[in-house]
Amino acid sequence: MTGRTSRLRRVRRLVPGRATRGPEGRAKRGAQPKVVALGGGHGLSASLTALRRITGDLTAVVTVADDGGSSGRLRDELGVLPPGDLRKALAALCGDDDWGQTWARVIKHRFTSEGDLHDHAVGNLLIVALWEQLGDPVQALDLVGKLLGAHGRVLPMSAVPLELQALVRGHDPAEPGALSTVRGQATVALTPGEVQSVHVVPEDPPAVPEAVAAVLDADWVVLGPGSWFSSVIPHLLVPELLEALQETKARRVLSLNLAPQPGETDGFSPQRHLEVLARHAPKLALDVVLADEAAVPDRESLTDAAKRLGAAVELAPVAAPDGSPTHDPELLAAAYDRIFRMHGRIGPWR
Repeated sequence: MTGRTSRLRRVRRLVPGRATRGPEGRAKRGAQPKVVALGGGHGLSASLTALRRITGDLTAVVTVADDGGSSGRLRDELGVLPPGDLRKALAALCGDDDWGQTWARVIKHRFTSEGDLHDHAVGNLLIVALWEQLGDPVQALDLVGKLLGAHGRVLPMSAVPLELQALVRGHDPAEPGALSTVRGQATVALTPGEVQSVHVVPEDPPAVPEAVAAVLDADWVVLGPGSWFSSVIPHLLVPELLEALQETKARRVLSLNLAPQPGETDGFSPQRHLEVLARHAPKLALDVVLADEAAVPDRESLTDAAKRLGAAVELAPVAAPDGSPTHDPELLAAAYDRIFRMHGRIGPWR
């Protein structure tokens, strides 16, 4: 038995009993679905803002490879997990009442000065301060969530900060066919050239046990939208987390982006996103692929790519009406709700 398998079995024993579950492990009628959303940055925030509208049992599992801006400075200076994407997830889970929106603004507030505080976000400093006070990243994030009145829980995907490394073709415009290694999430997200693959350092990072347990105990796991190589795929590079994603009884939905990301996925079709994900996790099956109907020029090719992952394609209008490549929270919530009802084994949820 490998050390990783032993760790995963120990985590599995931590999964609470499913008092509201039926014999197949799914939620009974009247119970809300347990949903785990994985990602980072603005993509995960969009998903969480939508999901908190349709379930009260929501957990965010957040990438910890960010090395830019305020997060990168705190990470380098104090050796902590980068707090920025965790802060964004907490802000997205804040309610729409005065308390929630006030705290969402507070933790997103950035200082402007000519000193060391310049560009630091209040939420980043609060999270790091509690990490140092409590010595437990999960307990500290739970406490911040309680303070904010967050409609869900936020967990880091790994217990250690990760370095993202990408193999890029044509990173140097003078050598368009050459392969180069690009280091750092902030650099990968904006890299010129074509990203071929990504990996993390250390190569076998420890998963946060609570994150693994949440995936194993979920009814639905939502992956994406977000920066494909720097926010979505990194979750598949944490071995225990990937194993949990493969073994969970939850249904898995992959939410595609509305447009390719400049630098990271320039020229990618929707089906290309699926092919890249499959290369990094060839044993991972999906149940549903969600895409905006206006962002899919070739539905047949996307359907074929999804079938190879075991998934059905659901097309829905989820883009903001202003034409920007951002998700509309209400439309995305409606799409998730419809998917949970149509593709869940038992329903309706409410």
